[in-house]
Amino acid sequence: MNDIKAEIRELRLGEKIRKLRQERRLTLQELADLTGLSKPLLSQIENDQVTPPLATLLKIAKGLRVGIHFFFEDEGDRRKFILIRGEEGALSQRRPKSDAPQGYRYRSLAPGLRHKQIEPFLVEFELKEWDDSQLYNHEGEEFLYILAGELEFHYGDEVMRLLPGDSIFYDSSTPHGYLSIGTEKARAVAVLYSKE
Repeated sequence: MNDIKAEIRELRLGEKIRKLRQERRLTLQELADLTGLSKPLLSQIENDQVTPPLATLLKIAKGLRVGIHFFFEDEGDRRKFILIRGEEGALSQRRPKSDAPQGYRYRSLAPGLRHKQIEPFLVEFELKEWDDSQLYNHEGEEFLYILAGELEFHYGDEVMRLLPGDSIFYDSSTPHGYLSIGTEKARAVAVLYSKE
């Protein structure tokens, strides 16, 4: 748990969101109106009490008129590549809240790089029961490549079972959600592209 909290602090997601919101001269309520998220949830995110799921982070990025990469880049970093060793970094835990579906942990696979058009993540999906509240959507496109475990992927009215080695590319504006099935948590590489 301490590794997860340390990674959350390193990302400074809440601080970045608050700073950008204030630079844009937006109140929490105005950002809530722009994103469709609740004011209490946005406050919890800004105060690092909640780690936002990727779909929520995309909504915030759109409301603040930046790409999702903004939250994973370092302002002073001018590198053209980044190497992440497998043992580096922990997956950040999404904490269950009523405004956001539950069920996965993630870490950026390209933190610090600036002005990316895509954002790659390592994602681990929880073993749990399906609930339609786990469906969400956002503008853009996504690509998933299953590394381990079995994943139940819900896309619109379709339900698909994905196994290691399977991949899927989809328009993320269609409601979608996932959960691990079987005995182990599914892990995947996810690549997100969102129009700024």
